Amino acid sequence: MDGTFYIGDRLIQGALEFLDVVRSQGKNFLFLTNNSSKGPKQYVEKLKRLGANVDETHVFTSGEATALFLLERYGRSKLFLVGTRALEETLCSYGHVVEQREPQLVVLGYDTEVTYEKLARACLLIRKNLPYVATHSDINCPSEEGPLPDAGSFIALIERSTGRIPDYVVGKPNPLMMRIVSKRFNLPASKIAMVGDRLYTDMEFAIRSGAMAILVLSGETTRKDLERSSTKPHLVVEDIAVLSRMLERG
Repeated sequence: MDGTFYIGDRLIQGALEFLDVVRSQGKNFLFLTNNSSKGPKQYVEKLKRLGANVDETHVFTSGEATALFLLERYGRSKLFLVGTRALEETLCSYGHVVEQREPQLVVLGYDTEVTYEKLARACLLIRKNLPYVATHSDINCPSEEGPLPDAGSFIALIERSTGRIPDYVVGKPNPLMMRIVSKRFNLPASKIAMVGDRLYTDMEFAIRSGAMAILVLSGETTRKDLERSSTKPHLVVEDIAVLSRMLERG
């Protein structure tokens, strides 16, 4: 959502009109975000505050995808979490427990409440070869003031300290999230379009999953980035206002 539908607390031009066009054409939509610092409820509150008529069925986060992945891979687990209280609530809602003393594995998300003590403890546990799972690997999160360090930056810090990278990164570009979305809407990935602003997550995710990859240049990616990248979206537009007009024209 950051960089595609809004930046910070500012809607991107044409955002609400885009939703109107999608709805008028009878299409389903889902806000699919790697940002695990908030839960679906917080995203819906923000979207409503910005004027979007949505509910929690319209939002799916990498935090939720991670909770489902952990259930499938490890069962209900005791976790040491580098993440926000909102991410903790999301994980616990799926039956996991956040455990400081004797966790079974380490989960890392976009932690806007991070402390040195939390990072240090995570590094100690990771050195003991506990399973290590990240919600996503975005390096920066767009903001009105400029890019802010995201989970990928924390991953890099931990790698420099421990020599380890996550055993699993659940969010985009992992096709796992697309499999969940496909099941929810009973649609093959080939019938789904992914609209996003990042080449290495959003567009890679769409391409690896077999979905249509639509890049907007309203967020992280610039035209120079696109020219240098081996990732080639199916469609590139300035922002979703342009995409709205294309949809209206058919």
